[in-house]
Amino acid sequence: MTHTHLAELLTQRRSVRAFLPTPVSDVLLQDVLQQARLAPSGANLQPGVLVQVRGAVRESLSAELIEAWRHGRAEKEDYSYFPKPMPHTLRRRQVAAAQALYGALGVARDDREGRDVQFEKNFCFFHAPVALVVTMDHGFGNGGYMDLGMMLYGLMLAAQAKGLSTCAIGAMASFPNLIRQHLGLNASSHIVCGMALGYADPQAPVNQTQTTRCELGEYFKVVG
Repeated sequence: MTHTHLAELLTQRRSVRAFLPTPVSDVLLQDVLQQARLAPSGANLQPGVLVQVRGAVRESLSAELIEAWRHGRAEKEDYSYFPKPMPHTLRRRQVAAAQALYGALGVARDDREGRDVQFEKNFCFFHAPVALVVTMDHGFGNGGYMDLGMMLYGLMLAAQAKGLSTCAIGAMASFPNLIRQHLGLNASSHIVCGMALGYADPQAPVNQTQTTRCELGEYFKVVG
């Protein structure tokens, strides 16, 4: 891979929330996963397991997730994703990301129904051909999440290099027990997130979402 190609992958990768029905072959998926597993990890422990959910199990899981979300039956999450309380500086980034998403869809801020319809698509894996649930054994320390994150970003870039697109789905973490029940997992499998993977629908307005990144000076400092 040339430096130019890598730069293009880094720039072009984005969270895709509408996919073509074109299937992804098992061979292609496994190739992407094997490349993702080349990511570094402390002591080469390689934390994390990815479970592909298909067929009737996927349909049943998505239906129950939507039902639970509609009735406010969120569960105690296996790990804390967002800071509590959310600092104002981070809250502004969160709001800006939401504005970019719903702005691309033409959904107004006060359109609660329109926003709910879009949010429910998280639980259907955005109807992507490939639906993955990302888990990690509860015995890993906090560093395991860092290592797993590197692997997931490797997955996203490996998919991008093969013409595929992805979207990590943090909303899945709100229903860990429900997901474990449907997938036959025991309590030691922490539910980290979901992952949608497939070929992006280039005509879908939601895929025109553009988010920004903070300036270098906000996260890079020189000492000495």
